[in-house]
Amino acid sequence: MPRDALIIEDDDATREALAVLLEVRGFHTRTAHDLETAREALATGHAFDLVLTDLGLPDGDGLNLLPTLVALPNEPAVIVLTGESSLERAVEAMRIGATDFLTKPLDAVRLDIALIRTMQALDARDERTRLRRALKDAGRFHGLIGRSPAMRQVFERVEKAAPTELPVYIKGDSGTGKELLAQAVHRLSRRSKGPFIAVNCGGIPRQLAESELFGHEQGAFTGAMRRHEGAFERAKGGTLFLDELTEMPIDLQVLLLRVLEARTFQRVGGRQEIPTDVRVIAASNRNLEHAVRDGILREDIFFRLHVMPITMPLLRDRGADVLMLAEHFFEEAGPDDTGRVPTLSGAARAALLAHPWPGNVRELRNAILRGAVLCKDGVVSPEDLGLRYTPSDHRNTPANIHNRASEGLAPGTLVLPPATTVAEAERLLIRAALERHHFNRTAAAKELGLSVKTLYNRCRAMPDLADESRDPT
Repeated sequence: MPRDALIIEDDDATREALAVLLEVRGFHTRTAHDLETAREALATGHAFDLVLTDLGLPDGDGLNLLPTLVALPNEPAVIVLTGESSLERAVEAMRIGATDFLTKPLDAVRLDIALIRTMQALDARDERTRLRRALKDAGRFHGLIGRSPAMRQVFERVEKAAPTELPVYIKGDSGTGKELLAQAVHRLSRRSKGPFIAVNCGGIPRQLAESELFGHEQGAFTGAMRRHEGAFERAKGGTLFLDELTEMPIDLQVLLLRVLEARTFQRVGGRQEIPTDVRVIAASNRNLEHAVRDGILREDIFFRLHVMPITMPLLRDRGADVLMLAEHFFEEAGPDDTGRVPTLSGAARAALLAHPWPGNVRELRNAILRGAVLCKDGVVSPEDLGLRYTPSDHRNTPANIHNRASEGLAPGTLVLPPATTVAEAERLLIRAALERHHFNRTAAAKELGLSVKTLYNRCRAMPDLADESRDPT
């Protein structure tokens, strides 16, 4: 199939010569003599396979167009044209994402070699695209699994966000797979060959958090026996994933903002400004706007990082993805002593589909691994899964509690079967309040008319709510 090329060059003779050479190679060409005309051509939405651009144009620097070109969804090849005296700018263009450069005056042989390389790269791009579509159709997408509409939306969002250098913010409840999503963005980005460094902002003691992010010099504090490279330094050329961003102390957020703006940092105990080259992906199970309102997150950090938001759906909203994930986790567990990979009984499949999954994918994985160990004759029963909820509980999951109009009930109504015990009713009320307030114990306790301490003790006394007792709020 013929490929399309855009030539951006202000010299008429060079522009026409390039058009002839590219058409001989099978390209359909379109030309532009300045940045304005080039932007008009790109604004049509036409997917150019190749862009050749001069860096010195009448109305501006062609280098300024590079970020737009390399971020186009169809991943075009970009060749820059530069004079002999501007090689350092060609190197800068390659750093941004250009695939090749040619020096002026142009050499026909050198151009032909560059075009052959470019066509090979485009063939490889098309093969990657074909494989990516096949994997998406099969429900497997760079570590993410699912065919539900909710997950297909996630896949589309990742494909749009990954090629850019924009910060990505991932929202999702605990256990939905936010780090897997971050890794998928990294794998599809131009930084995929660089490191992926994950930092749990809520899992680091405050006195060590600054050192973990920015590193420290030898002797910076008691116990600093040698220089330590922080996450920003270790992630150079790659992606830094800041999980549970809203748990980062406010004073540390001030330092983070400086790094995001200046692209430099200092190790603890050091004076040298160290440049950083990372893409930041942040995640939280909290609503960032609410976190800003409550004083947990700085507003300027919000505007810096909430650029490309992606939401990981709850497992209970993903339908039959539960069974796909279960099969994946059985494969992960491997065969039993007889060499068989366990399978689900019909009753177990029904139980998985009916379960509300408050712990999301993490809870499902644990249930499947447990079932693989406890099952008999390679067939997993509902009892082997050890689920703590019964199918009747599904009526009282947050999705149903907040959407009861179809049953003639007011939104927020909690339905209790006639045989419900007082203890069970209390458990459901507490869980509903916690989930309604995103597991913020202070807000849930206020709604229930309890002290925070009392709510904490009640959660600890209930096996399926024990994990919520660890919530920091």
